[in-house]
Amino acid sequence: MDLSLIIPCYNEAGNLPKLLNRCVRLVETEHIEVILVDNGSTDESPMILRELIPRHPRCRTIRVEQNKGYGFGILSGLQVADGHILGWTHADLQTDPFDAQHGRTYFDRFGDDIFVKGRRYGRPISDQAFTVGMSLFESVLLRRPLWDINAQPTLFSRKFYETWKHPPNDFSLDLYAYFHAKRSSLFVHRFPVRFEKRGHGMSHWNVNWRAKRKFIARTVQYSVQLKKAIDA
Repeated sequence: MDLSLIIPCYNEAGNLPKLLNRCVRLVETEHIEVILVDNGSTDESPMILRELIPRHPRCRTIRVEQNKGYGFGILSGLQVADGHILGWTHADLQTDPFDAQHGRTYFDRFGDDIFVKGRRYGRPISDQAFTVGMSLFESVLLRRPLWDINAQPTLFSRKFYETWKHPPNDFSLDLYAYFHAKRSSLFVHRFPVRFEKRGHGMSHWNVNWRAKRKFIARTVQYSVQLKKAIDA
């Protein structure tokens, strides 16, 4: 298997049919698989996945019975992935899973010792300002340029994944992977990814400024832990 793309799904029942249809073009080659992780959903997601997955070759699903965080869902998918290249994206349809195919081509050109990540465009000004602020904070604190940290897709080699130790179970996983790629001196390739409106449902963190403050607090706390690890 060339590429395994993990898509964590938490209460995404409204998005799953369209998401799987978009995955059809991605898995046209037998060398790509998509693993949809039912990350402890409490809506109709499990039923929809059971019904639709058999109709989509090279797409499979696993279920996490209790939601322990966005990162935990991704890590659960990575543990069962078969691909030489691994990665993840979101289920909310704000980015197209086919973007991962564009990202995969960088490995054909440059080999395994790289880290590939989308770079979002088309976002609201307020979200862009928030991202710039967080990127500046992380870059200064961790002494490495880290921009648009939560952009998708995120792709890397299995060899790099096997070096991970104690990755976080929440949204800090994006920062963890990006930071460790920089620390491991992997060349980071970014490519433009169109950012669309969410298909159905609501974001679990980008709802209002109260939710963003909680997200910032968790991210800052984890960033300080990374800083201590650098200085140790």
